[in-house]
Amino acid sequence: MNEGIDDKLVIREVLDGNREAFALLVDKYKSGLYRLLLGMGANAQDAQDLAQESFIKAYQKLPDHNSQSSFAAWLYAIAINLLRDLKRRKKVSLAALPLLREASPPLTPEEQYMRKEEELEWHRRLIRLPERYRIILLLRYANELSYEEICEITGLSMHQVKNRLHRSRQKLKKQWSQAKEDSSEQMELYQS
Repeated sequence: MNEGIDDKLVIREVLDGNREAFALLVDKYKSGLYRLLLGMGANAQDAQDLAQESFIKAYQKLPDHNSQSSFAAWLYAIAINLLRDLKRRKKVSLAALPLLREASPPLTPEEQYMRKEEELEWHRRLIRLPERYRIILLLRYANELSYEEICEITGLSMHQVKNRLHRSRQKLKKQWSQAKEDSSEQMELYQS
Protein backbone atom coordinates (compact mmCIF):
# COMPACT_ATOMS: atom_id res chain seq x y z
CA MET A 1 0.00 0.00 0.00
CA ASN A 2 1.05 3.63 -0.28
CA GLU A 3 0.88 4.29 3.47
CA GLY A 4 4.65 4.44 3.77
CA ILE A 5 5.32 7.07 1.13
CA ASP A 6 6.61 10.40 2.36
CA ASP A 7 4.24 13.12 1.17
CA LYS A 8 6.87 15.85 1.39
CA LEU A 9 9.28 13.94 -0.85
CA VAL A 10 6.56 13.26 -3.41
CA ILE A 11 5.45 16.90 -3.36
CA ARG A 12 9.03 18.04 -3.89
CA GLU A 13 9.37 15.62 -6.79
CA VAL A 14 6.13 16.93 -8.37
CA LEU A 15 7.25 20.53 -7.93
CA ASP A 16 10.58 19.61 -9.55
CA GLY A 17 8.71 18.58 -12.70
CA ASN A 18 7.76 14.92 -12.23
CA ARG A 19 3.98 15.31 -12.68
CA GLU A 20 3.41 11.55 -12.62
CA ALA A 21 4.57 11.38 -8.99
CA PHE A 22 1.32 13.07 -7.96
CA ALA A 23 -0.40 9.74 -8.72
CA LEU A 24 1.25 8.35 -5.58
CA LEU A 25 -0.60 10.92 -3.47
CA VAL A 26 -3.85 10.21 -5.31
CA ASP A 27 -3.49 6.48 -4.65
CA LYS A 28 -2.66 7.07 -1.01
CA TYR A 29 -5.59 9.38 -0.23
CA LYS A 30 -8.38 8.56 -2.69
CA SER A 31 -10.22 6.05 -0.48
CA GLY A 32 -10.08 8.15 2.66
CA LEU A 33 -11.13 11.27 0.78
CA TYR A 34 -14.04 9.46 -0.86
CA ARG A 35 -15.23 8.03 2.49
CA LEU A 36 -14.97 11.46 4.10
CA LEU A 37 -17.13 13.01 1.41
CA LEU A 38 -19.70 10.22 1.70
CA GLY A 39 -19.74 10.62 5.46
CA MET A 40 -20.31 14.35 5.09
CA GLY A 41 -23.43 13.67 3.05
CA ALA A 42 -22.37 13.56 -0.60
CA ASN A 43 -23.97 10.87 -2.72
CA ALA A 44 -21.65 8.39 -4.42
CA GLN A 45 -21.45 10.30 -7.71
CA ASP A 46 -20.88 13.67 -6.03
CA ALA A 47 -18.26 12.15 -3.72
CA GLN A 48 -16.42 10.74 -6.72
CA ASP A 49 -16.62 14.04 -8.60
CA LEU A 50 -15.59 16.09 -5.56
CA ALA A 51 -12.66 13.79 -4.80
CA GLN A 52 -11.44 14.18 -8.37
CA GLU A 53 -11.95 17.94 -8.23
CA SER A 54 -10.08 18.06 -4.90
CA PHE A 55 -7.07 16.31 -6.40
CA ILE A 56 -7.11 18.60 -9.43
CA LYS A 57 -7.29 21.67 -7.22
CA ALA A 58 -4.55 20.32 -4.92
CA TYR A 59 -2.32 19.66 -7.93
CA GLN A 60 -2.92 23.16 -9.30
CA LYS A 61 -2.29 24.80 -5.92
CA LEU A 62 0.58 22.51 -4.89
CA PRO A 63 3.17 25.34 -5.08
CA ASP A 64 1.08 27.21 -2.46
CA HIS A 65 1.04 24.26 -0.04
CA ASN A 66 2.89 24.98 3.20
CA SER A 67 5.50 22.24 3.46
CA GLN A 68 5.31 22.43 7.26
CA SER A 69 1.63 21.41 7.14
CA SER A 70 0.16 17.99 6.54
CA PHE A 71 -0.76 17.30 2.92
CA ALA A 72 -3.69 15.13 4.09
CA ALA A 73 -5.12 17.94 6.21
CA TRP A 74 -4.74 20.40 3.33
CA LEU A 75 -6.35 18.00 0.84
CA TYR A 76 -9.28 17.21 3.16
CA ALA A 77 -9.83 20.92 3.77
CA ILE A 78 -10.03 21.47 0.00
CA ALA A 79 -12.56 18.64 -0.30
CA ILE A 80 -14.69 19.89 2.59
CA ASN A 81 -14.77 23.38 1.12
CA LEU A 82 -15.78 22.01 -2.29
CA LEU A 83 -18.55 19.98 -0.66
CA ARG A 84 -19.81 23.03 1.21
CA ASP A 85 -19.85 24.94 -2.07
CA LEU A 86 -21.83 22.12 -3.67
CA LYS A 87 -24.30 22.08 -0.77
CA ARG A 88 -24.86 25.78 -1.26
CA ARG A 89 -25.64 25.16 -4.93
CA LYS A 90 -27.92 22.17 -4.43
CA LYS A 91 -29.44 20.07 -1.71
CA VAL A 92 -27.32 16.96 -1.15
CA SER A 93 -29.19 13.78 -0.28
CA LEU A 94 -27.95 12.12 2.90
CA ALA A 95 -30.20 9.10 2.45
CA ALA A 96 -27.92 7.11 0.14
CA LEU A 97 -24.89 7.07 2.43
CA PRO A 98 -22.87 3.87 1.81
CA LEU A 99 -21.01 2.06 4.54
CA LEU A 100 -17.68 3.43 5.73
CA ARG A 101 -16.16 0.10 6.70
CA GLU A 102 -13.88 -1.79 4.38
CA ALA A 103 -14.69 -5.35 3.37
CA SER A 104 -13.95 -7.94 6.04
CA PRO A 105 -13.35 -11.69 6.02
CA PRO A 106 -16.26 -13.82 4.74
CA LEU A 107 -19.22 -13.93 7.10
CA THR A 108 -22.29 -16.12 7.19
CA PRO A 109 -25.34 -14.61 5.48
CA GLU A 110 -26.89 -13.94 8.89
CA GLU A 111 -23.72 -12.21 10.14
CA GLN A 112 -23.57 -10.15 6.94
CA TYR A 113 -27.17 -9.08 7.39
CA MET A 114 -26.65 -8.17 11.05
CA ARG A 115 -23.47 -6.24 10.32
CA LYS A 116 -25.13 -4.35 7.48
CA GLU A 117 -28.12 -3.47 9.68
CA GLU A 118 -25.81 -2.30 12.46
CA GLU A 119 -23.74 -0.18 10.07
CA LEU A 120 -26.84 1.33 8.49
CA GLU A 121 -28.17 2.23 11.92
CA TRP A 122 -24.82 3.77 12.84
CA HIS A 123 -24.94 5.87 9.67
CA ARG A 124 -28.51 6.97 10.37
CA ARG A 125 -27.40 8.23 13.75
CA LEU A 126 -24.26 9.84 12.34
CA ILE A 127 -26.33 11.74 9.79
CA ARG A 128 -28.50 13.15 12.58
CA LEU A 129 -25.49 14.81 14.17
CA PRO A 130 -24.90 18.45 13.28
CA GLU A 131 -22.17 18.84 10.64
CA ARG A 132 -19.77 20.45 13.12
CA TYR A 133 -19.73 17.21 15.15
CA ARG A 134 -19.99 14.78 12.23
CA ILE A 135 -16.94 16.18 10.46
CA ILE A 136 -14.76 15.80 13.57
CA LEU A 137 -15.83 12.16 14.01
CA LEU A 138 -15.20 11.33 10.37
CA LEU A 139 -11.81 13.00 10.25
CA ARG A 140 -10.70 11.31 13.47
CA TYR A 141 -12.09 7.80 13.04
CA ALA A 142 -12.85 7.22 9.35
CA ASN A 143 -9.69 8.99 8.14
CA GLU A 144 -7.55 8.46 11.24
CA LEU A 145 -6.21 12.00 11.32
CA SER A 146 -4.37 13.43 14.29
CA TYR A 147 -5.85 16.20 16.40
CA GLU A 148 -3.32 18.60 14.87
CA GLU A 149 -4.43 17.71 11.34
CA ILE A 150 -8.08 18.15 12.31
CA CYS A 151 -7.22 21.58 13.71
CA GLU A 152 -5.58 22.49 10.39
CA ILE A 153 -8.59 21.36 8.37
CA THR A 154 -11.29 22.92 10.51
CA GLY A 155 -9.47 26.00 11.78
CA LEU A 156 -10.48 25.06 15.32
CA SER A 157 -8.23 25.08 18.35
CA MET A 158 -7.07 21.82 19.90
CA HIS A 159 -9.46 22.38 22.81
CA GLN A 160 -12.40 22.91 20.44
CA VAL A 161 -11.58 19.77 18.45
CA LYS A 162 -11.35 17.62 21.59
CA ASN A 163 -14.51 19.20 22.96
CA ARG A 164 -16.48 18.55 19.76
CA LEU A 165 -15.18 15.02 19.54
CA HIS A 166 -16.29 14.38 23.12
CA ARG A 167 -19.69 15.96 22.52
CA SER A 168 -20.24 14.03 19.30
CA ARG A 169 -19.49 10.74 21.06
CA GLN A 170 -21.87 11.73 23.87
CA LYS A 171 -24.61 12.59 21.36
CA LEU A 172 -24.19 9.26 19.59
CA LYS A 173 -24.23 7.42 22.91
CA LYS A 174 -27.42 9.25 23.89
CA GLN A 175 -29.04 8.33 20.56
CA TRP A 176 -28.19 4.65 21.11
CA SER A 177 -29.53 4.73 24.67
CA GLN A 178 -32.74 6.40 23.54
CA ALA A 179 -33.18 3.85 20.76
CA LYS A 180 -32.74 0.96 23.24
CA GLU A 181 -35.32 2.50 25.59
CA ASP A 182 -37.77 3.01 22.74
CA SER A 183 -37.20 -0.53 21.55
CA SER A 184 -37.76 -1.95 25.05
CA GLU A 185 -40.97 0.04 25.45
CA GLN A 186 -42.25 -1.20 22.08
CA MET A 187 -41.47 -4.81 23.03
CA GLU A 188 -43.34 -4.41 26.33
CA LEU A 189 -46.37 -2.98 24.52
CA TYR A 190 -46.24 -5.76 21.96
CA GLN A 191 -46.04 -8.47 24.63
CA SER A 192 -48.91 -6.97 26.68
